[in-house]
Amino acid sequence: MTIRRVTSPAVPEPPPERWSNCLVCDGIAYVSGMTARGTDPKVLATLDEYEQGKIVFGKIKGMLEAAGGAMADVVKVTIFVTNIKNNTKVWAARREFFTGNFPASTLVEVRALAAPEILVEIEAIAHIGKGPR
Repeated sequence: MTIRRVTSPAVPEPPPERWSNCLVCDGIAYVSGMTARGTDPKVLATLDEYEQGKIVFGKIKGMLEAAGGAMADVVKVTIFVTNIKNNTKVWAARREFFTGNFPASTLVEVRALAAPEILVEIEAIAHIGKGPR
């Protein structure tokens, strides 16, 4: 088993020894929960679930491309939201990044995420190894 850490200039790395944004093991990419953090906090507080979702899916796309994959390789996403009533906004953002076989998905409402202005967090698993997709 080989584990490779993937970094992307599009996605800031966490402080050392906290976690990895993306690890690839035996052709499977595991992308940590991504948020729209990195956007100016004042701006972030004005973004709804759709806008934050687009930023997050864009970060996941960047991580997968850095790993040698693509959004078409995603087999599973887990989406955390702070208000389940706004889930259609997240689904609208999701549709802009996936076509054809949509990944298996889980949507979970949580009381809070890492900061009050963060409304959406998404993690992904992708099969970027060789072979049929």
